[in-house]
Amino acid sequence: MRVGIDVGGTKTLAVAVDDGGRVVATDRRATGRGADAVVDGIVAVVDALARGRRVDDLGVGVPGQIGRDGVVRHALNLGIDNLDLAAALAARLGVRPTVDNDVRAAAVGAAAVLPDIDSLAYLNLGTGVAAGIVRDGMPWRGARGAAGEIGHLSVDPAGPACPCGQRGCIEALAGGAAVAARWGKPSPLPVAEVFDCADAGDPFAGSLRADLVRGVAGAVQVLVLTADVDLVVLGGGVSHLGERMLVPVRTALRAAASGSAFLASLDLADRIVAVPAGEPVGAVGAALLAGSPVGVVPGL
Repeated sequence: MRVGIDVGGTKTLAVAVDDGGRVVATDRRATGRGADAVVDGIVAVVDALARGRRVDDLGVGVPGQIGRDGVVRHALNLGIDNLDLAAALAARLGVRPTVDNDVRAAAVGAAAVLPDIDSLAYLNLGTGVAAGIVRDGMPWRGARGAAGEIGHLSVDPAGPACPCGQRGCIEALAGGAAVAARWGKPSPLPVAEVFDCADAGDPFAGSLRADLVRGVAGAVQVLVLTADVDLVVLGGGVSHLGERMLVPVRTALRAAASGSAFLASLDLADRIVAVPAGEPVGAVGAALLAGSPVGVVPGL
């Protein structure tokens, strides 16, 4: 039995997949905060899927900086500073998991549902902004596991302040937490509310939406210019806006290319798509990584 788990700041989603990578069962529950709660939650979803059956391969995608040894560092939204997650789960479940960054795992899952693409970047638009890159069926980790951490690239030195100390970072413009903080109104879906209010003519909401679109367009441009991927796949909570997000981002990319023959030659606007609706790419990607050396995905 092969199981993949996507650990997010609010929910933990697990899938069991068959030999062809198709999802055959799922389980979801809230994510606890702190090392013990996160481990307990993962064990609970695995037990719910296994129902007494043996789990042969287990993959876990989790936020933070992930070492090849399965140690999770700086997963701040989970309340984890340093945790040997692979060892903790092996002790509880009897199988040592493959642990990787959650966005990188989602990139692997996106590559699996878009199988005719040689390379892609999965741009996660959630609480923060980060990307995972897959090329020739293999996730690109970088020398220290930081490939794709583009959220703190500044695209506007005069833009809004970012907690990292810079101004105008992609994450400060397009991250869900940053948008919610700048909006300043309690809402279960602040980014969607910003879009709704912008549509209704609210000038402040309109400026926030323009910044968000500018941040996403900047991220797409950075990913194509640095990795020259075939596609940039928009995922994460903010991406659920679908065409309401894609249309203005494509418009912004075309406007940027209108004065540059070089940018126009790259067809940036035509190289972005939304992750297929309903596809649990994070958990599926973790399952595909399961049982493999980090960075090697058989069958992709």
